[in-house]
Amino acid sequence: MPTTIPRPDLVSPDAPEGVEVVQLTTGDLPSCHIYMEAQVFAPDSNRFILHESATPHGGRKDDPKHQYLVCDLDDGGSLRPITEETGPVAPSISPDGRHVYYFVDETEIGGGTFTLKRVGLDGTNRTTLLVVDAPVGGTGRYASRLYPISTIRSDGKMLALSCFLGDGTLEGVDWGLMTFDLDTLNVDVILRGASWCNVHPQYSRTSDDENMRDILVQENHGNVSDGMGSVSRLTGGFGADIHVIRDDGSDFRDMPWGRDGNEACQGHQCWRGESTWAITSTGTRNPPEQQLIEGLAVEHADHAGLASPGGRRNDMSRGYSGPNFFHFATDRAGRRLVTDTSAADQGGRVLIADIGKAGEDALSSWTGLANAGSSWSKDAHIHPFLSPDGTSAFFNSDESGVLQAYMITGLGPVK
Repeated sequence: MPTTIPRPDLVSPDAPEGVEVVQLTTGDLPSCHIYMEAQVFAPDSNRFILHESATPHGGRKDDPKHQYLVCDLDDGGSLRPITEETGPVAPSISPDGRHVYYFVDETEIGGGTFTLKRVGLDGTNRTTLLVVDAPVGGTGRYASRLYPISTIRSDGKMLALSCFLGDGTLEGVDWGLMTFDLDTLNVDVILRGASWCNVHPQYSRTSDDENMRDILVQENHGNVSDGMGSVSRLTGGFGADIHVIRDDGSDFRDMPWGRDGNEACQGHQCWRGESTWAITSTGTRNPPEQQLIEGLAVEHADHAGLASPGGRRNDMSRGYSGPNFFHFATDRAGRRLVTDTSAADQGGRVLIADIGKAGEDALSSWTGLANAGSSWSKDAHIHPFLSPDGTSAFFNSDESGVLQAYMITGLGPVK
């Protein structure tokens, strides 16, 4: 049954005529969109996955109420469960829109089991592809604390998922990035170490054979955690930096962002559409801003960040007075960007802008869309993103007192 509720009260006063906000979920269970970089849309831009009994950063693996739902915009935003187990995590929709891949997490530190499953987006033909109840990828370690986001290659033949590889001791604090060959069901670990606690893996969106195997990854230098994988500090010193790695573990490269004592990566980044450029949000001390910077990966040079030799970058937010941006996403073509601002602006504002020439232009045609009314707590992050065709935007808010998922329509075609 369609569940959408018109919410004209959340439309920004300066939004263009025709922009509308609708609430997609209701009820007492906190419901929200999956993290905005996740590949959860079918290519038709009309069907996607969200989840209930969750926060914007994931659900609990022992919560039987946590489930993923298919939202069908062609059917008035109707919602239908796509998972049925306790412990579902990290869904990805296949690039052709036919299937959903997801994991079932029954792991524990140093043991347990996780399962890779596939189901039709229509809910049929649920299949168990792989059960892993042993150490992974030649590491001698069991995977646990499965990351809430997986990523799928544009040809639909590989998945990547990060995990904790610790054994319960301080000496064993260790994380890794696993890849899954969906033809052979072989599992490899292509990254491993104490600094990979928050990888945010993202396959390139391109279908180009040269670059489709690239995965954008985040490294958190100086994080503090215990032997059970509980992180008390995400970064220290110069903080996080961002890299690109091929899905066979080769060609490790650097993105020219942060680590210069002034600019720091906030911890959100994404590919600029299907291009080889990527975008990150930074925090700078001087001036005190949160900027959006795009860049190209360069040869690895000892985690030099902004100072990486040969680094190409462009301040996309330079045309906006006092940029204060946090989470963002682009459409598939890389022509339109949606972002949020801080809680000081009506509980977080949602804005959209046009993307110009890569490496040169600033974002333009800035337009307010919605005042989200969020508490801006970690469990109520707005996390805006766009449909693949860029004609709809999505965000979270707890403005009603319960976290819910929302959609913005009326954006018009991408130019």
